[in-house]
Amino acid sequence: MIVSAGNIESFNFAYPIGVGLIESAINLTRLALFDRPEFLLFIGSAGSYGEYKIFDIVESKGASQIELSFVDKNSYTPIDNVIISEGLNVSHETLVNSSNYVTTNPNYSNFFVKNGIGLENMEFFSILQVSKEYEIPAGGIFVVTNYCDRDAHKEFKQNHKRAMDLLKEYVNEKFRGKR
Repeated sequence: MIVSAGNIESFNFAYPIGVGLIESAINLTRLALFDRPEFLLFIGSAGSYGEYKIFDIVESKGASQIELSFVDKNSYTPIDNVIISEGLNVSHETLVNSSNYVTTNPNYSNFFVKNGIGLENMEFFSILQVSKEYEIPAGGIFVVTNYCDRDAHKEFKQNHKRAMDLLKEYVNEKFRGKR
């Protein structure tokens, strides 16, 4: 089953699950309980910490949930904050960090890239957390819309439509004849 955040990232072949960590976790849990898919593929936009360029398409099955206060050593977490899904044949070399906030300070990029985290997407960590709980193989396909810097929102808005078209084309090509 292909899922997306919905709202401005809706596709006729994807089930919308909500924006951010909470909405997506709630709605995906409901889906897993009442219409359990054999696999989950999340598709959406992502910000780049610098390793990837605008409009690059990246596949991943690994996510982290690291808040910027952790990077600044102003917080800690007693829970696992990295998940790697097994089962789908997509890469996990690049982790995707998730937060309900978009990083606009480029000084954090070095930390993330150094730790194998190349992208930022608001939902992916919760997707993998729910898929782990219900033992559903999962992965994600992301298109880069912006860099995680002061112009993140402006770039996102400027590049979003083209990025969604590229993502739709990529997914259609990848799964042509496989559904």
